[in-house]
Amino acid sequence: MKDINLIATTTFGLEAVAKRELEALGYENIRVENGKIEFKGGLDDIVKTNLWLRTVDRVLIKLAEFKAMSFEELFQGTKAVEWADWIPEDGAFIVEGKSLNSKLYSISDSQRIVEKAIVEKLKEKYPVEWFSKSGARYRIEVSILKDIATITLDTSGDGLHKRGYRDRAGDAPIKETLAAAMILLSYWNKDRVLLDPFCGSGTILIEAAMIGRNMAPGLDRSFDAEKWSIIPPEIWSSERIKARNMIDFNSQLKLLGCDTDKRSILRARDNAANLGLEDDITFFMKDMRDVDINDEYGVVITNPPYGERMGEREEVRKLYTDFGSKFRPLETWSLYVITSNEEFESLYGKKADRKRKLYNGRIKVDYYQFYGPRPK
Repeated sequence: MKDINLIATTTFGLEAVAKRELEALGYENIRVENGKIEFKGGLDDIVKTNLWLRTVDRVLIKLAEFKAMSFEELFQGTKAVEWADWIPEDGAFIVEGKSLNSKLYSISDSQRIVEKAIVEKLKEKYPVEWFSKSGARYRIEVSILKDIATITLDTSGDGLHKRGYRDRAGDAPIKETLAAAMILLSYWNKDRVLLDPFCGSGTILIEAAMIGRNMAPGLDRSFDAEKWSIIPPEIWSSERIKARNMIDFNSQLKLLGCDTDKRSILRARDNAANLGLEDDITFFMKDMRDVDINDEYGVVITNPPYGERMGEREEVRKLYTDFGSKFRPLETWSLYVITSNEEFESLYGKKADRKRKLYNGRIKVDYYQFYGPRPK
C-alpha cells in the first residue's frame, strides 16, 4: 500500500508552514486547501508523519470522495470502500460527521447512513450479524462540503498537539502546534538567544528546544494507528529508533523564559523536565520590565495576555506600552508577538514588518513580526 491518499489537517493560517514541514520530510506533489494538506504515502509514512509533524492537528487517510445529493448516494459511495482492508472484525469503529452548504445537512442522519453502509460492507467479509467493537479504535469522519462527501479514517487518535509533556498547563495555554508554528515562522535558530517574557507554562520555549534538538514531537505518545493490525509493529519501532538517533545532544541552546506567576514557572520547569530539557531552558520569576538584556542579537517569541475580559483591558494596554518601551529600542533583536488585541501596534509603538492572521483555539489573533538584522 504505497499510494495511500493522506491528509494532514491544520488550523487555518498554518497550511504553508505544514506544507514546508512535509517538503522537509521529502514529500512531493502536495496539494494545499483551507485547513488541510493532501499528499500520498505508504504505511510507513503514516507512522513517520504522526511522529514528526509539529504544526499539524491530525493525519487522516482519505478513503473516498464523491458527490452525495441523497442518502442513497451517500450509502453507495461509502459502501464502495473496501472497509475490511482497514477494519478487522473486532474493530471499534465510530462515525463522526460535519456538513456545510450541502443538501444533506443533517449530521446525525449522515453518520447513521455511513455507519450502516460500513456494517453492510463488513458483513460481506466477516460472517457475523453483530460487531462487538471490542478491539482497536477506528475514528471515521464523513465531511460533506458543497454536496461533496469525503470519508476519512483518523490515524492519530488524540490531536497531535498532545505531545505528552504538558502535565500541567496554565489558565490560557497556547496549543503546542501553534507554538511550534510561531517558531518556524520566525528567524530563530538554535544558535540564537530566545526569550519568552510571558512564558506561562513554557510551551513556546519547550517547542523551541525540541526543534533545536531535532526531537520528533510524537516520540513520547501513542497513536490510534499503532494498534491497527494493518501496520506491522516493527514499522513503529523502526521509525521511533530512527527518530531517537536523529536527536542532537551536542548543541548548546540558550532559551530563557520569565513570568510574574510562581505557579507558572514551576509548571514550566516540570513540563521541560518531562522531556529531559530542563538544562536547556532557564525559567525564572521576574517582570519583563526588569529583565536584563545582555546579548547583542536575540529573538523574542511570546504570547502575552490579551485583555479579553472586562477589567483587564487597561492593565493590558499599559503592559503592551511598557513592553514596547522595553524591547523597541533593541534594534538588533527580532520580535514575534501573538495577540487578539488589535491595538497592539499602536501600544507597542511600531508597525510590524509583517502581520499574519491565525487562530489560538477559537480566538482570532494576529502574529506580529518585527525583523531585526541578521547577526554578523
